[in-house]
Amino acid sequence: MTPLLLLHAGVADSRMWQHQVEALSATHRVITPDLRGFGDNPVVPKYSDAGDVLALLDDLGLDQVAAVGASYGGYVLQQAASRQPDRFTRLVLLCAPTDNVEPDEALRALWAEENALVEAGDVEGATDLTVRRWIGPEADDGARELVRTMQRRAYELQIPAGDVDNEEYPVLPESLAMPVRLVTGAHDFQFFADSAAYLQDRLPNAERIDLPWAGHLPTLERPSEALKLIL
Repeated sequence: MTPLLLLHAGVADSRMWQHQVEALSATHRVITPDLRGFGDNPVVPKYSDAGDVLALLDDLGLDQVAAVGASYGGYVLQQAASRQPDRFTRLVLLCAPTDNVEPDEALRALWAEENALVEAGDVEGATDLTVRRWIGPEADDGARELVRTMQRRAYELQIPAGDVDNEEYPVLPESLAMPVRLVTGAHDFQFFADSAAYLQDRLPNAERIDLPWAGHLPTLERPSEALKLIL
């Protein structure tokens, strides 16, 4: 079976793929790790998310994979693929940021509000904020509760860890010659549409799909439609 790597968003963990894994496993060897500070993967003082991904592929003996990255997971995927482009046969980037694109004011304001809540010790308030702002209008109550559970777990791991050193690799879009599908949501922050436009202008083999119904987490908002985009 073709190996398929799924990297989760920064407001989620590997559980965000629960609606797609069974169907994808029929045709692919599906790999769904938790990045550092999410799910079952604790934080360490110094690490590299992209380096961890490449080391995981080494450990699994995988020379090449297709890969899907949601949001921050898509950014990690760009770093890893820029470092070892021959290792990735296809990429799907769902609402992913990239280098050299500035966040919009609404997103900056959200981050400031979240940081203020966390610094005040109101972790539940910060979690509620995440659920309100990071998942689109098509999501049902189960999806929203899953985001709440995943974000609460991330805070449990990340807040006690304090400041950490996460080495980032440069993103080199011009070197990523594999087919890349860029997916954006009309209800998402402008930053992610701007990132997709930036990448589309520089990637040698890219297509972009904008979803009029989607927010930031389309795999949780309309799971079956998101599965078709991945396949």
